Amino acid sequence: MELAGMQSAFLSGTQLGFWQYLIYNRLRIEPANLNTSDTCINISKQEDDRDNQMDLIRSVITLYKELAHSLLKLLGVSRLRKVKRIHTRSIDVLRCISEMLKNDNPTSAQLDIIRKSIFKAVEYGHVEFVTHICEAHPPFVKQCEGNKNIFQFAVEYRQHKIYSLIHRLDRADQIFFGTRATKYPENMLHLAGKLSPLSRFNHIRGATLQMQRELQWFKEVGDFVPEDLHEWKNSDGMTPHELFTKNHEKLKEEAEVSMKGTATSCTVVGALIVTIMFAAAFTVPGGNNGSTGYPMFLAKKLFLVFIISDTLSLVSSTTSVILFLGILTSRYAENDFLKNLPTKMMIGLFALFLSIATMMIAFSSALLIMLNEEYSWAIVPCIFVASIPVASFIWLQFPLLIEIFGSTYGPGIFDKKGKPWIQL
Repeated sequence: MELAGMQSAFLSGTQLGFWQYLIYNRLRIEPANLNTSDTCINISKQEDDRDNQMDLIRSVITLYKELAHSLLKLLGVSRLRKVKRIHTRSIDVLRCISEMLKNDNPTSAQLDIIRKSIFKAVEYGHVEFVTHICEAHPPFVKQCEGNKNIFQFAVEYRQHKIYSLIHRLDRADQIFFGTRATKYPENMLHLAGKLSPLSRFNHIRGATLQMQRELQWFKEVGDFVPEDLHEWKNSDGMTPHELFTKNHEKLKEEAEVSMKGTATSCTVVGALIVTIMFAAAFTVPGGNNGSTGYPMFLAKKLFLVFIISDTLSLVSSTTSVILFLGILTSRYAENDFLKNLPTKMMIGLFALFLSIATMMIAFSSALLIMLNEEYSWAIVPCIFVASIPVASFIWLQFPLLIEIFGSTYGPGIFDKKGKPWIQL
């Protein structure tokens, strides 16, 4: 069945962004072939004897249709509609196959084709295919392809949605851990110790988060399998942890180089901000009173804003430098990539972002203090220009900060909750 191997045949195998996913969920697929603009704009035309008014109405309708079509094209709604139509048809095909398995008596050849298709669906992460077919014919869950069942395939190909189904099945110990009678069994933890397929790394930013994801998989499977399987050796005489270390040695080196490069660059920026804000604290806008030594604009409220923002910028930039230096001097052990190093990088990036933002606030408040009413026209352009570095940091680095936080402290990719999937 070619349907199981089509990468974009189902939603689970389609990579959609956050906004694309929101639009996708709100699309309705009509049975008839409708134009996109006709679907989104429904303006009823009423008969009217006055030709001038009818021409005006037609012109407005045409204009609205063109604007809607342009907007939908900009948002990519037309493409998403085609994608969802393909997914809907694929689900319809699955329902037909499920009904055939439930009501008819399929031949052994048909069952063999479907069985092979299931493993192809697992490889591509089509959880819909696996769910529909195995619910219709539960014995498929226990069958193997090359001494591996569907969930061992899910671990090998890093398909977390299918792997999560393990926690909703009964008698998992008898099904998924591997045969203990074999002299050199390769259990699920050995499969988690192998390097993930490159296709599963495409949506993960950087080698650091890729290494973290591999560690999360190994830890998750390690927590699931019995303790005695942690020390079992495969045909090469290697335990799961030894196999993980060997296969991920290159990725670990790339993650170390990537993290050190990021930390070095951010340390330079943080140190520069520390120098600037330390000097700004003693060269306040307007200077000092010659007789008293106090700042000239001490009584102004904006001066308090300047001092507070300067202090916050100095403290946060110093904190970021310390954290990035801590990253540079870390030992870079395997487990450090799980939480220790990502946490330091996350806090360091946030502190650096805070230092840049407060530095721009200090700069803007100093301008407002020094420029009198005669030059008030220059205040808004200067503040606008000052906001460019903050906006640039948000555009370039803030997504990385959010991704690190989600990957380290988010809900995770493994959905262990929910009702039982099927009863074996």
